[in-house]
Amino acid sequence: MTGDGEFKNPKPTVDILIELDGHPGELVFIERGNEPKGLALPGGFVDDGEWVADAAIREAKEETGLDVELIELFHVYSDPARDPRKHTVSTVFIGRASGTPVGADDAERCIVCKPDALPARLVFDHALIVADYIAYKLRGVRPPPRR
Repeated sequence: MTGDGEFKNPKPTVDILIELDGHPGELVFIERGNEPKGLALPGGFVDDGEWVADAAIREAKEETGLDVELIELFHVYSDPARDPRKHTVSTVFIGRASGTPVGADDAERCIVCKPDALPARLVFDHALIVADYIAYKLRGVRPPPRR
């Protein structure tokens, strides 16, 4: 609780692992226009009154121009240090889309590539999310809850 009697809670966010039709083994990444700068999965903050699935679809559209179909709820990431700006809790989805992604909103550009061929490092905890996704695709086992 803060000194003014209000609770200080983490902010809900979403991230989307977008599998693009015609690009097997590749994902859609964005180059962030805002701090922290770097490559990231498409995603962002959940608006007040918004369902997390709707936030994922909205954020994907805003940042990539893609109409994403969410196919799986992947995992939840809640490390208090996952975002250097503030404590966030991310609900991560796997989605599918077709078309050509184009960077918009706070994404300067989009990159479609295999996760091991990224031209720069991923920000936040997105390298962990992508590593968990690759392991899930190879073994069919979701990551365990983390502390």
